[in-house]
Amino acid sequence: MKNTPQLSKMKTLILKRFSGKRSNCSPTRPILKNQTKYNSTSVTLLSKGPRGWCLLPLLGFVTFQQSVSGQVMEKMWDTAAVQQEQNGPDTKWFRDAKFGLFIHWGLYSTLGNEWKGKNYYGSGEWIMNRAKIPAAEYAKLAAKFNPVDFNATAWATFAKNAGIKYLVITAKHHEGFAMFNSKASDFNIVKATPYKKDLMKALSDATRAAGIKFGFYYSQFVDWHEPNGGGNSWDFDTKKKDYALYYKQKAIPQLKELLTGYGPLGLIWFDLPGGLTKDATKSLVDSLHALQPSALFSSRVGQGLGDYKDFGDSEVPDAPIDGPWEAIFTHNNSWGYVANDMDFKTPKEIIQLLAEVASKGGNLMLNVGPDGKGNIPAYSKKYLLKTGEWLQKNGESIYGTTYGFVPGQPWGVTTAKPGKLFLHVFTRPDNNVLLVPGFTPKIKKVYTLIGHQALVFDKKGADLLIHLDNNKKQSNTAASDDQVLVVEYEGAAPAYPKNAPITVSPQFDHTDIGAVHAKMKGNAKVKSITYSHYWGDWKHTSCVIDMKNQTDAADFTLRITEKGDYKIVLVYACPKEDADQEGIVNFNGQDYLFRSIRTGAYDSHHPLMFISQDIAVTTITTPGDYHLTIKPRQEGNELLKLQKVVIVPVK
Repeated sequence: MKNTPQLSKMKTLILKRFSGKRSNCSPTRPILKNQTKYNSTSVTLLSKGPRGWCLLPLLGFVTFQQSVSGQVMEKMWDTAAVQQEQNGPDTKWFRDAKFGLFIHWGLYSTLGNEWKGKNYYGSGEWIMNRAKIPAAEYAKLAAKFNPVDFNATAWATFAKNAGIKYLVITAKHHEGFAMFNSKASDFNIVKATPYKKDLMKALSDATRAAGIKFGFYYSQFVDWHEPNGGGNSWDFDTKKKDYALYYKQKAIPQLKELLTGYGPLGLIWFDLPGGLTKDATKSLVDSLHALQPSALFSSRVGQGLGDYKDFGDSEVPDAPIDGPWEAIFTHNNSWGYVANDMDFKTPKEIIQLLAEVASKGGNLMLNVGPDGKGNIPAYSKKYLLKTGEWLQKNGESIYGTTYGFVPGQPWGVTTAKPGKLFLHVFTRPDNNVLLVPGFTPKIKKVYTLIGHQALVFDKKGADLLIHLDNNKKQSNTAASDDQVLVVEYEGAAPAYPKNAPITVSPQFDHTDIGAVHAKMKGNAKVKSITYSHYWGDWKHTSCVIDMKNQTDAADFTLRITEKGDYKIVLVYACPKEDADQEGIVNFNGQDYLFRSIRTGAYDSHHPLMFISQDIAVTTITTPGDYHLTIKPRQEGNELLKLQKVVIVPVK
């Protein structure tokens, strides 16, 4: 899906205005028009007046003189901040929805990631690119695409029972094939396949009938089928591409078809922007919004002009984010159908991921990839329906919530509604006493969400202690390991404590302390690093980097709840050129020396290898707040890429 190619050299050209006949038009519909030679393009507006559609000039365009090659995910995903909500459509329904279903379906689904006897591991929807299949040969797959098992009502019913609140499906992915009846291109499911029916019409109607918001994914720039589309350099000379003509003849007309022919849409999920300046993108966004003012546009429309923010594939922010945003994940390891990919997330993993995303204030959109006949994978149906069962009983703690004012704890995470804090307990403490730090409001009552069983609690200063002795885990939490408790309180919620110490308790096997929780000193900084396992199976982790001398340090504030012995473990990556340097961990009044160990070089297309290095055992005689500081012992190369500190109680 979104395995984004790097745009090699990008040249921004200064566009000359030109005068044109306006014929009582108003500037509401943007389109691209070829304006000069040598692949220079300009953007114009397509406006509807009393005499029909006409073109208006618009300043601003971008051309690409070289091929799309390589992959720089952070640049092409365009996760820039979105426009202010007061300037766009209302996002309340989206912020309340919390759980969406992504569906990647196209000609690639007939292949299952296999081409001419070779299996391609990773994202199946990119097989045309990876196998460098000629566009003309790939187009012949349409003659074999006949999804006779597709049932729009069954899909919509499945989504509803899974607890889904909005559904997004690929109308056109990078392969260029339209899964709807398009007049702009005959390369579509009605004109080019034996199926001869518009799937999207049936699914949009069935989804709305089930009470679920419906939306389309559309790849607006990358199109491997078209000579002038972005991305295909194995068939077409990129120096001769006219991206403006592609927008004019295909992308914009098809977007108009989607926005005018399929009823009210919840959103359009754009992907891989390119070819337009910010001014031109804004004109495009404004004109498309004019067709459906209530529809939301994802941030991948480009230039920071979306209505909500999408993070990179399979990425969750380290801390709560205000405003509407979304995390997107695959159910297995691919967006499109892959016949041999059976690595599906379990109900427990889905539910805990959903709770984690909600605890940061966002939505989770989980993807499934149907096969070429129209069958959703059996494990996707089974495990999502299990998730739906959990949501039927615990949905109050997810839908319509925002992040809680208590940061993540060794036991789990929190979500919130006015007057209520929901505690998602993934791991119960050994002593069955749940510590909730920083709870300052006056408490009315504490109870389990399922059954509303009252729980005994104590307050000690700002600590809330909930006694779980008489509360056994409900049967439905066995699969999810997320039991939800509710704390009702009076007054306004406290502000989120960004600098709260990390709780370390011997009532849990270990406590992970991520890099994001460190206070940086000197030139040290925290950076999100993207890497992958299979091709396109993107991973993200935040690490402390650039610690090169003793003034560069990462300082963590910990709250140790009980006296005892604790082992300190560092988890980090370290390439060959940085290995064998000395570092210092200062904790509990003592310096502990260590030498960095080589793990391997960093390459975004391969796994980032981490080592868990035991540093020391230390004894805490007095519970309280402590600082743990990591720094180089002497000046040199980067000491390491620190992913996290793990504190393990010695039992």
